[in-house]
Amino acid sequence: MSHASLTSGIVDCIATKDAVAKARNTRALVAQWHAGNITDIGTCAPPERPGRPPLPALRPPRDVPKRRITGGIAGRVALIHAIAHIELNAIDLALDMACRFTDQHLPRDFYHDWLSVADDEARHFLMLNDRLALLDAHYGDLPAHDGLWQAAQETAHDLLGRLAIAPLVLEARGLDVTPTMIDKLNAVGDSETADALGIIMRDEVGHVLIGKRWFDYVCGLHRRDPVSSWHMLVKRYFKGPLKPPFNIEAREAAHFSAAFYGPLSYRDDLVSSAIPG
Repeated sequence: MSHASLTSGIVDCIATKDAVAKARNTRALVAQWHAGNITDIGTCAPPERPGRPPLPALRPPRDVPKRRITGGIAGRVALIHAIAHIELNAIDLALDMACRFTDQHLPRDFYHDWLSVADDEARHFLMLNDRLALLDAHYGDLPAHDGLWQAAQETAHDLLGRLAIAPLVLEARGLDVTPTMIDKLNAVGDSETADALGIIMRDEVGHVLIGKRWFDYVCGLHRRDPVSSWHMLVKRYFKGPLKPPFNIEAREAAHFSAAFYGPLSYRDDLVSSAIPG
């Protein structure tokens, strides 16, 4: 499908309700952008909410099944389903980033970076969706929560706030918790899912790096100190303290130093974890 502009194509992808079609359409759009078939960015505004399939049902986080990793299938399916839901939201978050702030006259590299993130998230979703199928499950079988998109709505008017929260709080948290999940999956003999999470985590280091790069860039435009600005924005948009342990090695690989997140932690026992090889 050809698009009159990049943002018109993004709007079509965000509005797509079928999860697999959204992921595939996103990858196709990014391929067109990289091939130079789309040159005009355009000014189409994204929808307030992304298109979603009728399932999964969206519930408060306390009502979503626990993700216990055991030798049984049910807990691993719940884990994979939850991460697939995160990746689906991440597609829309990255696309929204590349569409919502066109009035701020950002460089083309900004759009290129966030489209690359969207492409990664779409690939991750399709990989996890295939993994669910191999376990005789499907995306939508279990309830999920809507916390990620709520964060997007709260920062819809604030580019610096979106950059502070989406990549540098929410996605950075994935760097902290994924190594433990990989270890537990390997311990119960599920190397296939462990390998998938390893791929996702390595890509997410790059996503946090992109978020940090553009956060610093926008701070520079407005002559704002990045560290104090990030502290202020996290306190404004994120509820509660940041939770250690932090994967210092992965965060430093993303150029995201403890000067940012350390002072907002409720404990100071920062613990480093390795990036999967």
